[in-house]
Amino acid sequence: MDLFTLFPTISTSFIVISAVLVAIGWGLIIKGKREAHKKTMIAAAVAALLFFIIYMSRTVFIGNTSWGGPEHLKVYYQVFLVFHIILATVAAVFGITTLVLGFKAKYAKHRKWGRITSVIWFFTAITGVMVYVLLYMLYPGGHTKPVWEVIFGL
Repeated sequence: MDLFTLFPTISTSFIVISAVLVAIGWGLIIKGKREAHKKTMIAAAVAALLFFIIYMSRTVFIGNTSWGGPEHLKVYYQVFLVFHIILATVAAVFGITTLVLGFKAKYAKHRKWGRITSVIWFFTAITGVMVYVLLYMLYPGGHTKPVWEVIFGL
């Protein structure tokens, strides 16, 4: 495994871990285990944050992976990728909002937001894994330049 696939593998693992922790946290709150729920959801947020840090670091210093599959599937992949990116952005905003509501003890709103946020997060994780499988397992692609090289014209 080279540097181009190591970071995506690690970051995708953190998203999967985050989604699993959200599912566990959801089960804990249903059972009335508030403190365990809180700790689990914080761990899920930390896993998501680690994903983001690794993803952004890779984007800036190594570059992203370009589509390596058949040309006739590229447009479908790009539409799917845009959907995933929008979903992930919405999930991040909802996730932060849900965490803030929980920390501010606004439990009624936290509960309403949490249900929606969890479902969005699960779809984000699933589509993220699908992007990983497409780019690194089924159709390994090329790599673009790191953002810092593009910015500075290197």
